[in-house]
Amino acid sequence: MRRRDFINAIAVSAAGWTLAAYAQQSERMRRIGVLAPANREGPIRQGLRELGYVEGRNTLIEYRVADRTDTLARDAAELVSLKVDVIVAGGSQAVRAVRQATQSIPIVMTASSDPVGSGFVASLARPGGNITGNSLLSPELSGKRLQLLKEIIDGLSRVAALWNPDDPPAVLSLKETEAAARQLGIEVAPIEARRLEDFETSFASAINIHVGALVVLSAPIMTVYAGQIAQLARTNGQPTISNASELPKAGGLMSYGPNIDDLCRSAAIYVDKILKGARPADLPVAQPIKFELVLNLKTAKTLGLTIPPGILSPLPTR
Repeated sequence: MRRRDFINAIAVSAAGWTLAAYAQQSERMRRIGVLAPANREGPIRQGLRELGYVEGRNTLIEYRVADRTDTLARDAAELVSLKVDVIVAGGSQAVRAVRQATQSIPIVMTASSDPVGSGFVASLARPGGNITGNSLLSPELSGKRLQLLKEIIDGLSRVAALWNPDDPPAVLSLKETEAAARQLGIEVAPIEARRLEDFETSFASAINIHVGALVVLSAPIMTVYAGQIAQLARTNGQPTISNASELPKAGGLMSYGPNIDDLCRSAAIYVDKILKGARPADLPVAQPIKFELVLNLKTAKTLGLTIPPGILSPLPTR
């Protein structure tokens, strides 16, 4: 190779390297904090990947598991101290913990049962602060869940409502459940469960007062420990219904509500908009428009329940 050609080759190579290095440096690393239950990690990461946020290339995800209420404040404070660009919060308790830790870092809710009633946003259309994301609409669906139980269980007159008083929207969900129950002629017996250790006592209370079914109100602890709840329900022959599909998939009777994994994936849309300059205050909170009924037919058979054709007909046949 002639000397001039060799010099030109070096120049071209150097220019190519410089351009590649510049492109790599210009793609700024984004730091995203996540405080959510362990069973929501996959959908959240998937949603971010689908929008081009690749860990190690342009994104660093700081994940903290929100399965224990006694560690939420500590984990939220830790994410804030890491100076993340945005925080994704899974569940109302996580949203509350992050909100108490920061008023400036944008917060995206994966799913909150009642963000207005909980004081997270001023309104769904105009959040007005540093929080936006998805609403679960869980309280409004309470009546539908009771109606489904009444259609399946003959003579249903009393149900137990398993709830976590530490979860901000739980009080609202319980009130909505009680109001819907009065219209359907059903008595509701609230039974508390704040920790995993409480479930056995809660089920014993439900058996002692002779309820016909158990309504599991929305809270992260109820989805994280859906397997334990389903096992206790099977042991005690108790029909159950929840807002989250984890319960029937684990052996409970059924669930009715939005697909929470879908909401977790769609939270990435808010993250993307915020990282591109949008303000949470200007991004309306989304409400679910699609709901799913998940029914465990094996459990229904074990409990001796006959599912009316009107309930089965809308279900997918695959």
